[in-house]
Amino acid sequence: MTKIDKKKIEEFIRVDHAGERGAVKIYEGQLLALNTFVKDESLKKTIEEMKIHEKEHCEFFENEIKKRKIPPTKLLPLWDLLGVGLGFGSTLLGKKAAMLCTASVEEVIDEHYLNQIKQLGSNERNLKKKITKFRQDELNHKDIAYEKGATKKGAYSILDLMIKTGSKIAINISEKI
Repeated sequence: MTKIDKKKIEEFIRVDHAGERGAVKIYEGQLLALNTFVKDESLKKTIEEMKIHEKEHCEFFENEIKKRKIPPTKLLPLWDLLGVGLGFGSTLLGKKAAMLCTASVEEVIDEHYLNQIKQLGSNERNLKKKITKFRQDELNHKDIAYEKGATKKGAYSILDLMIKTGSKIAINISEKI
């Protein structure tokens, strides 16, 4: 395998940090809705379990940012706000929408992580191993979301498109600034 340059590695870590933090914020927003307006203990338990993985992923990238002295994206405060809002709003729309939020984000992240895995060389074995593990966690979250009711039928297809488009825009911006 070939080595990729330091700048590209920094982009990977910056965007992955932002994305994993965003996932935590989405789940925090969903839990906020579940603790205030929507009472669904089963959904709450599912989201709490998935949030544990996202926190693990976020902590890894937080440590990489510090260790490698990589500036995080300047838009973290905005992503935090949008993540909480997306989680809260999707949960207010109901269980199918809340689970579609997870499925849609995870489908984008699957493709994103797979692209990174293909580019990472032998000089970044640990990073590649972690991203590979995290990708598997994300695929498991996607499967759980569909098992718990996520759907793209009818108007949900519009929500899916909106979430995926927003996620892709956030990825492109966070890689650079």
